[in-house]
Amino acid sequence: MTSLYFSAARSFEAARRTDSGCHGHGFLARLVADSKAVDGDFPGDECNALEKRLGQAVAPLDYALVNDHLPRIEDDGMAAWLLDRLGLSAAAALSLRSAPDRGAIVKHGGERLAWRNFRFESAHQLPNVPAGHKCGRMHGHGFQATIFSLAGGNDKASVVQAAIARAWQPLHERLHLACLNDLPGLENPTSEVLARWIWHRLESALPGRAGVSVMETASAGCHFDGSRFRIWKSACFDSAVRLAQAPPADPRRLVHGHTFNARLHLSGELDRLLGWVHDYGDVKRLFDPLFRELDHQPLHEHTGLDDNDAPSLARYIVARMSTRLPGLSRVDIESTPGCGATVLCGDEPRGLLVP
Repeated sequence: MTSLYFSAARSFEAARRTDSGCHGHGFLARLVADSKAVDGDFPGDECNALEKRLGQAVAPLDYALVNDHLPRIEDDGMAAWLLDRLGLSAAAALSLRSAPDRGAIVKHGGERLAWRNFRFESAHQLPNVPAGHKCGRMHGHGFQATIFSLAGGNDKASVVQAAIARAWQPLHERLHLACLNDLPGLENPTSEVLARWIWHRLESALPGRAGVSVMETASAGCHFDGSRFRIWKSACFDSAVRLAQAPPADPRRLVHGHTFNARLHLSGELDRLLGWVHDYGDVKRLFDPLFRELDHQPLHEHTGLDDNDAPSLARYIVARMSTRLPGLSRVDIESTPGCGATVLCGDEPRGLLVP
């Protein structure tokens, strides 16, 4: 069973007046919506149509004072206002980023989350990998951890974001400029083990925590929500395309191109010895033959593709990779940053706006 979602993103500049004064932000709104709620001018136009719809929703706030337009100016209040303004008829979620390290998510049905992300520089090695595996050598990363917490009741997003920062600080002092293997509980410090370690150590200081994401690099990371692990590996491919179902006068019917971003997600239990759901390197290796079929290629000449739109590519990757990558739970394809399609291999939409 698979389900399809579309995503769109729009940035805007706005000011907010708070108790501490008036100041401005460069906001980024990102929307994910069930395909049943999105119509385009033709099959393949849905992502573009959703982006236009999001653009219309944020337009009143662009270069404006937010206080003049809505009563709740916190990140979650703005996100809820935008989601309500969009009036989508099926499951959707909207993320509003007010600064590179913070934001809020509001989901269809009213659930609200606030988040903060943090960077720390650490060394580690994985002691149980096979001989010759590069991660068996001591090395290091600029890690990024993103902490999500419920914003329930009358809690303001900024209050929850401040609570996240306070809860994180003692962990930062332990993790930053450290060798992770030296810390109790991190003798085998995979991303998954590290995400679980952070989750448990936030329990008393942040009881509303809803998830922890850890990224070793810009293209690889994992998410833990207290019970389930999900990892992802990203790859970009540069391709020529044309949309076969576009009207004759539409330029997308002609040959053009995109730098596509593909993100493959895998869910499952941790290997007891290795401490991971799947080796990021193996995901890259197993995807590589298909990647080579797509990268620097004229996809409109590819006989296996129904069309060159984002959902067609996502479905094609799912069909080709499901048997090669057991545990494949989701494939995202972005044709432009933040805009594209997601195919879920299952019926659990939770976490769509978690990287």
